[in-house]
Amino acid sequence: MFLHENISGDNDLSRKPWLYPPFSPPAGGDGRSRITIAQRHVDELNEDIAGLVETLESLSVTVRRPLDLGPAVPEVRTPAWSATMIPALNVRDNVIIMGDEIVETPPMMRSRYFENQLLKPVFMDYFNQGARWSVMPRPLMTDGSFDFSYADGSGSADEELRPTGRPDDSPYHVGFEMMMDAAQILRFGKDVLVNVSTAHHQLAYEWLARHFGDRFRIHRIYRLSDDHIDSTVLPLRPGLLLARSPEIIDRLPAALQKWDRIYYPEPAADGFPPYDDNDLVLTSKFIDMNLLSIDAETVLVNSAHLELIALLESRGMTVVPVQHRHRRLFGGGFHCFTVDTVREGGLEDYLSG
Repeated sequence: MFLHENISGDNDLSRKPWLYPPFSPPAGGDGRSRITIAQRHVDELNEDIAGLVETLESLSVTVRRPLDLGPAVPEVRTPAWSATMIPALNVRDNVIIMGDEIVETPPMMRSRYFENQLLKPVFMDYFNQGARWSVMPRPLMTDGSFDFSYADGSGSADEELRPTGRPDDSPYHVGFEMMMDAAQILRFGKDVLVNVSTAHHQLAYEWLARHFGDRFRIHRIYRLSDDHIDSTVLPLRPGLLLARSPEIIDRLPAALQKWDRIYYPEPAADGFPPYDDNDLVLTSKFIDMNLLSIDAETVLVNSAHLELIALLESRGMTVVPVQHRHRRLFGGGFHCFTVDTVREGGLEDYLSG
């Protein structure tokens, strides 16, 4: 459900895939079978992460790394469920920096429930230096916690949410709960865009509005995407947006619609590695839009997307190409793989006037 927009296009057996073979789950599984990732893909991922770190440090960026998830970590458990924990790879997904405050968001996936524990040394260091640190309420995450309306196709971007749930016989069932990945949130200085596609996103939006309403302008956007907003719209510099398509623009705040914009170019098919039928592709063909701004003129872009590099350079951007081969397999690009905690400058007002 959470990755519906991505997985339904490339892995659903009933539809022609955009690029890769349809996903074939392990035979004889019980619905909870583990999916093995080829070791060569893991090795190449680690090589590419090392290259990303080296590039960032060459640009005078201080890089801090999460703790490793050791191989001996067992299934994690709560009173309501158990799940296999995953490493802290897409670190932006579960934390957002709001001024001088670290905010941990309630995850959308059970396997990521304790992921921020691997970032605790970094958060503690900032806290000891004077940062504020908040944790949004943690969900119980029973089966009935989830609103399936987006995946079920009910509702639209132009109307209020109409949640749809599933039966839940858990003794811990409390109905729809607050859940939202931080990657559903984009901050433009004092203005914060929050993508609301489900009932649990709406609850998280209300928490953000109450907690930060006196410090930031919180804008709700309905159903810009099902999961993460940063492969739909992304600021490049003040006054210039990178957008997935013209269709999303009229759903942005009026002041943001006045910004100049460029649209993500269709990637060449040979820009992605080929995968086998048992490789689960998690992200869409828009993943290379998930770039990282170093400053108002400099961006890190996947070296394989030559069309995007040329487009950005034509708009005066300095592009730093970096290799990241398996971004579709591991569920994130450079924006997902990083969370910028300290930047030069103050809290700017980009959208007034």
